[in-house]
Amino acid sequence: MNTRFGLATLAAGAAALSLATPLAAQDQPAAPRPAMSAADLVTMPRLGAPSVSKDGNRAVYSVTTTDPESFARSSDYYLHDLTAAHAAPVRLDLGGPASSVMFGGDGWLYFLSDRAVSEGAEERSRLWRVQLGPQGVAGAPVLAADLTAGIDGFALAPAGGAVAVWAEIARDCPTFGCEGDGNAHLPGPGDGLLYEGDAGFVRHWDSWETPGTYSRVFVFGLEDGQVTGEGRALDGAAGAGGPTGDTPTKPFGGGEDVAWAPDGSGVYFVARETGADEPISTNLDIWWSDLSGAAPTNLTAANEATDALPTPSPDGRYLAYLAMARPGYEADRMVVQLRDLATGQTRALTQSFDRSVSSLAWTPDSRFIVATAQDVLDTPAFRIDPRDGSVERLDLMAGHEAHIGNATPLAGERLLFTRDSIGAPPELYLSRGWEQAEPLTDVASTRVGRLASITTERFTFPGAEGDTVWGQITKPENAEGRLPAILYVHGGPQGSFNDGWSTRWNPRVLASQGYAVISVDFHGSTGYGQAFTDAINRDWGGKPLEDLQKGLAAALALDPQIDGERACAMGASYGGYMMNWIAGQWPERFDCLVQHDGLFDMRSFYYATEELWFPRWDFGGSYQEQTETYERWNPVNFVDRWQTPMLVVTGQKDFRVPYTQGIQSFTALQERGIPSQLLVFPGENHWVLGAKNSLQWHDTVFAWLDRWLKPDSE
Repeated sequence: MNTRFGLATLAAGAAALSLATPLAAQDQPAAPRPAMSAADLVTMPRLGAPSVSKDGNRAVYSVTTTDPESFARSSDYYLHDLTAAHAAPVRLDLGGPASSVMFGGDGWLYFLSDRAVSEGAEERSRLWRVQLGPQGVAGAPVLAADLTAGIDGFALAPAGGAVAVWAEIARDCPTFGCEGDGNAHLPGPGDGLLYEGDAGFVRHWDSWETPGTYSRVFVFGLEDGQVTGEGRALDGAAGAGGPTGDTPTKPFGGGEDVAWAPDGSGVYFVARETGADEPISTNLDIWWSDLSGAAPTNLTAANEATDALPTPSPDGRYLAYLAMARPGYEADRMVVQLRDLATGQTRALTQSFDRSVSSLAWTPDSRFIVATAQDVLDTPAFRIDPRDGSVERLDLMAGHEAHIGNATPLAGERLLFTRDSIGAPPELYLSRGWEQAEPLTDVASTRVGRLASITTERFTFPGAEGDTVWGQITKPENAEGRLPAILYVHGGPQGSFNDGWSTRWNPRVLASQGYAVISVDFHGSTGYGQAFTDAINRDWGGKPLEDLQKGLAAALALDPQIDGERACAMGASYGGYMMNWIAGQWPERFDCLVQHDGLFDMRSFYYATEELWFPRWDFGGSYQEQTETYERWNPVNFVDRWQTPMLVVTGQKDFRVPYTQGIQSFTALQERGIPSQLLVFPGENHWVLGAKNSLQWHDTVFAWLDRWLKPDSE
């Protein structure tokens, strides 16, 4: 039996401000608010993660805006007083372009910039600092570090006195940058890259590897805000016992992979060893460097699965971190581990909590750990007691928690965090006493409030094997007439179309075009316990397809406004695979399909992708070892059944699902005379990130859907 969950979940888009209106105008009917457009999505201001001062009284955050004419993007930074009610943000003039802005222990702001330091000086990223006053910036920015290599990122010691910086540096280079870095290991005389068979990744995500060069971290002293000394490599000298690999880890690692001890005595960092096993290994380890220059210590050598997110307690007694149990499985449950730094004893703190933790932060008094984790369609915050591992879900928002991120505990039982949902982009919130929070920012809320509203309804139904499966229906509020259906299939496949904002696959902007968007968290999705996530293993086209079929039927039965006779389906990555699979397994159901970066031929995919641990786990081994399983769920084997019009989208820099998979599916469509289009982005990877490209993606997708679902529209 389907279960409804209150429509109060979302009526997103109601005006955020009460505006004074002349009496004569009050008698006039309100002008209808425009539907959200692709241009609205692309140019919507974007809030960045906050950085908080050491005393917890001030926060700095970025707001990225997109010019509606040129689509050029730029970021401004704002200072917010966290002690004053209804404080207005103060825009900071940092004297030019800036990134990675954060507070230092001395109260100054530190940031990276590639601005010119003098006429004719080499363009590269350098570390700067600027002093703050009550009204913002007090004085001009000062250069803090001008090193031989450009700086990709940095982490400041909590008490000041030192900084860790990282960049692409040859492994045999003892300093932060050597002559010829980046090409010293190229054989020449041409520009060819020569790879050894045991060298690890050849290419990763969207970049070719440079042999012998890795993202490496060096620590320098800081005196009066100026870098001093030669710098010491956290990984130690080449061949001395430290790791050879990237820190931060690639392709998505950042500052969370580098954590200072509270007293500045050393640094914890995450690395995966390169070599022949790198493409099949999820063995990220946490290392400790005492800054002596000696080889670091591997603290998690006993675990051959992922260890990540080193988070020392402020009192220096414990190291919290996340760990998976099964080597080779990137979607295993992340369990909080607690290491007693005095004894070296480690215990699994959240072993009985059947959710996968995604972030960690200690309260300033080291009493609690605040974590986030997907839970059904929300990503709430949880408070964990390190004494006994008890986990309490925090109620920070009226209604659904939606997506909580960047959780930062502050003194006085305060919690700073961002929150977003299907209906609205992230804003900054502050909770006091662990109670429901108040908004601090209005980066995009008012702008969203000027657009026509949408509603999102959650529902459940009995899916494959009788298991409860969740879904959502997003559609225009107060829409007249019946609405064509769009079945929205998420990627991963271990992922979720949960209640969160997206700048790419956004249910609100699609629904605003006059559609009912139906998403289903099929078997394999995250947020429902590890057994549910594991259920897709070696069953890519089985239970997930059954869930999608039953979920679509459940949504149509639940909401009579949805016109199931006019329906298209769309998805990317695994969702794109599912479009190719549906084309052969459910060929008469949809008027059209949109397939973005989807897997078409499992054999050629296996031999061209980079992170081989992923197919090897999901299909039980290599293609050679498990040929029957790969071929059982291989869309190319059912091309003879294809008949549904399909739009194919791919990026030429996509090394995860190489663009040739899209070419192959398009060729199959052409050979069978099926109406089709191919949209190729030469400069994009697995995602479409560029502003103009995003606009083109949406315009092309909307036109394709309208062609098959609204043939009589203009």
